[in-house]
Amino acid sequence: MDLNNNNIDDSTELRARSNWNEIKGQTKQKWGQLTDDDLTYEEGRQDEWFGRLQEKTGETIDDIKNWFRRTF
Repeated sequence: MDLNNNNIDDSTELRARSNWNEIKGQTKQKWGQLTDDDLTYEEGRQDEWFGRLQEKTGETIDDIKNWFRRTF
């Protein structure tokens, strides 16, 4: 299910929220140029957050979402 329409399964999103520090660490290992500020997530601003990650990493938003799904 995807209640907030961000193309991420809600169970994946809930797992991510509970393990956020671990996720931030693994994300910074994958994309070393990201900072804690880049990974600051604000509820309801998913599109902006993914856009910021896309700009910093050079990856597509779909590739970033797929990496999160596969990793977590």
